[in-house]
Amino acid sequence: MRRSLREIAQAGDIVVAKTDPPLLSVALASVARQRRAHLVNWLQDIYPETASILGVPLLRGPVASALAILRNRSLREADATVVVGELMARHIKELGAVPARVHVIANWCDDETIRPTAGIDNPLREAWHLSGKFVVGHSGNLGRAHDFETVLGAAERLRNESRIVFLMIGGGKHFEELAKAVKSRGLENSFRFRPYQEHAMLPHSLGVADAHWLSLHPALEGLIVPSKFYAIAAAGKPMLMIGDSEGEIGRLIRQHRCGTIIAPGDAATLTDTLRRWSGASEAIIEMGARARQMLDAQFTRRRALDQWRRLLAELRPLAQSA
Repeated sequence: MRRSLREIAQAGDIVVAKTDPPLLSVALASVARQRRAHLVNWLQDIYPETASILGVPLLRGPVASALAILRNRSLREADATVVVGELMARHIKELGAVPARVHVIANWCDDETIRPTAGIDNPLREAWHLSGKFVVGHSGNLGRAHDFETVLGAAERLRNESRIVFLMIGGGKHFEELAKAVKSRGLENSFRFRPYQEHAMLPHSLGVADAHWLSLHPALEGLIVPSKFYAIAAAGKPMLMIGDSEGEIGRLIRQHRCGTIIAPGDAATLTDTLRRWSGASEAIIEMGARARQMLDAQFTRRRALDQWRRLLAELRPLAQSA
């Protein structure tokens, strides 16, 4: 039998309100107040701003403003707010969150299972007819927040260079739109589309590519952090980030020299980069190794869980005194 938080929460409990779904903290903040529980917001993205920028119906104008007021109140009242990036932390402090209660704990992946492997040794190379190809991968959701036109433009320029192949694994609104555009432009030879893979297959499906691309519309910096970044790094692959060079992921890529950043719409630079990378196997391996080194130093699952344990331990005395 399902029971509501109002029924089960007791004084002193620690309630973690995680997005998604969006704006869950707004509903749970009032319950936490009534039950004298301690609220921890865990923000994967910031709404309603994200929805407004993406043009989601009903989440613009007066509705968005009203929701933002309630959201800001839940930020001020929370005993702690956990965000997944430094730019997001800066943003919510500007919205009224108490700075001392804001904690950055990055997302993570199964980095103990996903390990760097040589693409040539990957069984999917042969199974997916990728032998002898330079494979540019994308794994996960390709949705409203992501750019694909830049990749499509590069593929147009590379249509006669059969060695370079774009491997799309996953789903999402733009995933389907890209597949349709590929077919209408006669680019089927340049793309391979695969559905989401079973978790046990992730080391192989992430490792089959020579490099990965990911993207985020610059207007969404500070509101979203692409979590696929961590799995790519775990697989030891270099990254092509289509987005803001001063964004969360762009800064990390530049700092650790594990890829390059392409401005949205700059298909020409992406094309030149792929041509250069396709003939630079040693440089690709070195960038991928630096990506894994970065993850091992800063973004392992063990590190993130330790940060959560310390945070909850800090809150426990408050809970015990309630």
